[in-house]
Amino acid sequence: MSTQTETDTARQTTISGGTAQGAPAAERREYFIKAMAEGLRDAMREDPTVVVLGEDVDRSIIGATRGLIGEFGEERVRNTPISEATFVGACIGAAAVGLRPVVDLMVGSFFYVAMDQVANQAAKLRYMSGGQVDLPLVYFTMSGPSGSSAAQHSENPHPMLMNLGGLKVVMPSNPHDAKGLMYAAVRDPDPVVYFQDAILGGTKGPVPEHAYEIPIGVGDVKKEGTDVTVVAIGALVNRALKVAKQYEKEGVSVEVVDPRTLWPLDEAIILESVAKTGRLVVADNARLTCGAASEIASMVAQKAFDSLKAAPQRVAWENVPVPFSPVLEKRVLVDEDKIRAAIGRTLSTDGG
Repeated sequence: MSTQTETDTARQTTISGGTAQGAPAAERREYFIKAMAEGLRDAMREDPTVVVLGEDVDRSIIGATRGLIGEFGEERVRNTPISEATFVGACIGAAAVGLRPVVDLMVGSFFYVAMDQVANQAAKLRYMSGGQVDLPLVYFTMSGPSGSSAAQHSENPHPMLMNLGGLKVVMPSNPHDAKGLMYAAVRDPDPVVYFQDAILGGTKGPVPEHAYEIPIGVGDVKKEGTDVTVVAIGALVNRALKVAKQYEKEGVSVEVVDPRTLWPLDEAIILESVAKTGRLVVADNARLTCGAASEIASMVAQKAFDSLKAAPQRVAWENVPVPFSPVLEKRVLVDEDKIRAAIGRTLSTDGG
């Protein structure tokens, strides 16, 4: 399993032509969406078999494919009809015969439209062919609520895709990780689903100019602490960090762990943190039932029960569609107050 030392080493590694070089290059601040695009562009420059397909990828409404058609041409950057099941399935065939398709699915809810192709084909063909068929394939999408986008454009379907057994699922929380995980996803030999948390698209952070890889399956401790572990996913990492700063003023030391990859999950980094703190809060902007928060909490309860000083706490959505109404949407979503309250519960005497 991965360790924090391995994570730190990975973050310093420059990938150039497949060779690791130790000297880190200068960083500058960049937008999350631009960082994703840079990771994709680096992979396309390295490998001519990487192709991009999706709706409006030539002008990229969301921004992650903007400018690619000018550099790589219409053969490698192709617009598709508004038929998700069709182009999602076509890219499975393309991957099986030697290309590396990257599919811009635009909105996470659109996975439902193409679910047969994703669940019955992409997730299973390598297994059903006895390893004879490789599927180096990336589906990337903006997911989660972005402000009154309503029920059909606010889904975070990552828990459902984690359950399929044949997909890798990643969700970065900052521009640095966004670039490195995109580069890693395109180079991976297996199908990868890459979620871009919708509210992070316009955020900025330090991003190296060179090509680099964040290994899939390796989490990261964003802030060290000793009293309680908060495992946060996507945009909730930043919210957890803000809550941690508030608690620091009260003498409570909060450790914030970012899984970065939801499947395969870096269990070791979470278990090591809980062994140190004895308490766990998991925050995820998806539904509570059968969600990522539930999976992580149950894994810790099973594998680190003796380390726990209090019951693990889950912070997630109620089991309802995401409302259009701003007031009701806020009521459903995970915010800093809910994370803070969960930390307070696990710090209480009975952990209840």
